[in-house]
Amino acid sequence: MAATFRNPVLERAADPWMYKHNDGFYYFMSTQGDRLELRKSASMTGVASGQNKVVWTPEEGGPYSYNLWAPEIHRVNGKWYIYYTANEGGGDQTRRICVLENEEEDPLNGDWTWRGVINTAYPGLDGTVMLHREQLYFLYAGYGNFPEYGTAIYIARMTSPWAIEADNVLLTAPTLEWEKQGGMAINEGPVILNKNGRLFLVYSASTTWSEDYALGLLMMDEGDDPMEPSSWDKSMTPVFCKCEEQGVYATGHNSLTVSPDGTEDWIVYHALAAPGLDTNLRSTRMQKFGWRPDGTPDFGRPIGSSQNIPVPSGE
Repeated sequence: MAATFRNPVLERAADPWMYKHNDGFYYFMSTQGDRLELRKSASMTGVASGQNKVVWTPEEGGPYSYNLWAPEIHRVNGKWYIYYTANEGGGDQTRRICVLENEEEDPLNGDWTWRGVINTAYPGLDGTVMLHREQLYFLYAGYGNFPEYGTAIYIARMTSPWAIEADNVLLTAPTLEWEKQGGMAINEGPVILNKNGRLFLVYSASTTWSEDYALGLLMMDEGDDPMEPSSWDKSMTPVFCKCEEQGVYATGHNSLTVSPDGTEDWIVYHALAAPGLDTNLRSTRMQKFGWRPDGTPDFGRPIGSSQNIPVPSGE
C-alpha cells in the first residue's frame, strides 16, 4: 500500500460521514440526492475503491423521496441506524430528518426498515446522535429567523433512536458575520467529539455554496448538562476555513474519526477546488489534526491536491 495519498479521496461526495466501527472497518456515506449509498473499507484512504452498495432508494413520488441529503450511519443499542434529510419536493419548511434501522451485524447485509421522521419542533436537516452519560441525544439544524433567515443548531433528549422529547434547546445561532456569508445565516452539520474531559461540537457556518463555508466550535466540560446553553462556550472565529494558497474553498460539513490504530485524530470534510464552482463538484478530503496545550482541537489549514499526505497510522 502507498505510504502517502492526495486529496480529494472521493469526487462528487458532499457531506461526508466516516464512521469507524469496532469490526475494524470504516463505513462511509455522502449526499447522492436520490438514494443512499453505503461504502465499506478496511482503510480510510480506500473508501473510493471499497465495497459500495445502494441501501435505500425511496419510492418514486412517495413520502420524503426528494433531496436526500447528509446521511449518517450510527450504531445504537446493537443496531444500525441511518439518519438523513429529505422532503417531498417543496422548500425548507418541508425538510425533515428520517431514520432507517438495520439489525444485521454488517450493515451492507439485510434490509433497512423505515422508522419514520424524527419529531423535531422545527423543520430542519443534518441530524446526528450523541450518547452522553447513558442518555441519547439528538442534534440537528432547524430553520428559522435568528434574526436573519437560516438555520440554528438544536439539541433534544431521545426516547428511542427515532423519537425525541418535546424540549428542543437552541445551542448556537448564526449571529456572527462569518456565519452569514452567501445569502443566508447558517449553523448546520453538528458533529460531536468527546476528548480531554470535554465535549466538542463542530458545526458548519455560512452557505455551502459560498467559498467562505467554514467550521465553528462549541465546547463544554463533560460533566455539565448539554441541554443547558450556558454549558457551552462558542468560538468567535472559524476553526477551519478556506485556504486560497492551497486552492481549497468552501470547507465544511465534516465528520471526525481516528486512524486504524487509534493513535491519530482525523477530520473528513468536503470542499471545492475554486470559488464559485457548482456544489455538485464538492469532493471529500481528509487530514490529520492535533491538539493545543489547552486541550482544544487544532484543525490547521486545508491541504491542497498538490501535496502528498502520509496515510493514517496503521494503514
